[in-house]
Amino acid sequence: MTERELLDAARRGDEAAFGRIVEPHRSELHAHCYRMLGSVHDAEDATQDALLRAWRGLARFEGRSSLRTWLYTIATNACLKAIERRPKLVLPIDYGPATDPHDRPAEPLVESVWVEPYPDERLGLGDGLAGPEARYEQRESVELAFIAALQHLPARQRAVLILREVLGFSGQEVAEALETTPASVYSALQRAHKSVAQRLPERSQQATLRALGDDALREIVDGFVAAWERGDVDAIAAMLAEEATIAMPPMPTWYRGRAAVAGFLARFPLAPGRRWRVVPAHASGQLAFGFYRWDDAERGFLAHSVNVLTLDGAAIADLTAFLTPEIFGRFGLTPRLSV
Repeated sequence: MTERELLDAARRGDEAAFGRIVEPHRSELHAHCYRMLGSVHDAEDATQDALLRAWRGLARFEGRSSLRTWLYTIATNACLKAIERRPKLVLPIDYGPATDPHDRPAEPLVESVWVEPYPDERLGLGDGLAGPEARYEQRESVELAFIAALQHLPARQRAVLILREVLGFSGQEVAEALETTPASVYSALQRAHKSVAQRLPERSQQATLRALGDDALREIVDGFVAAWERGDVDAIAAMLAEEATIAMPPMPTWYRGRAAVAGFLARFPLAPGRRWRVVPAHASGQLAFGFYRWDDAERGFLAHSVNVLTLDGAAIADLTAFLTPEIFGRFGLTPRLSV
């Protein structure tokens, strides 16, 4: 059946036909909602909400725009409503100042205020640009720094930037999606560019990874895994940039500087007697790892955290450890490793 035939069948109440026409768009809609919201869980809810709205409003789809554009319009507005109902999400470095190197980590925050890592490989995020008018690559647009920068924008500026610069929609299409004018779109886009540029590093992780090449990346990954598993703080410290940071959401704690990070590692995760296994993974378009800590009672290595690395050249500039083992399944990681 053609898309037109499927649409006609869906309008007559055929849910299976509706499922067939929206399924090719589901993964990219999820990624869009994640960019808007900074949370994989919230993105799942918003995507489901958008598809339900689309199903209920299918009779009003007249075909003046493409089905993809219509679905993105619905998803964007679902996200805008979701943003109204919850606090802004951030990374610890935006939540408060760096922790004193001599202080212990703080208790995790009860409320959900943290940006989450994105399982780009698992959800089929593509390489390159989403369209010829796009400015940011698809994987670049889920990097932690980019997502965190987006969350600082007012909601409608965020929507304009994503629709225009990530998805490559025209100014007219963005204006129609947000029920405004092209002039207002371009005004919001200029303000959004200025704000995001102030928060992003000079080079994206995609550009950094390409410049390093496969052999250098493999050396970094293998060296990092081996050093952590043998508890070698000095080797980890040698891989860090001078102003490296480590953050551990949902704890608000974070440390800045090679010495401060190394001191924290030596006192806590890599203290004598701790045993780890580290498994390479894919998250947020960046180098990532699943960390497993030995549990004597369970006699095995249990899921501990998903760690996302941000590189500055070959050095580690930021290590963000998401202490949320319940998200392991999103990244194709098992909850437990045998001895």
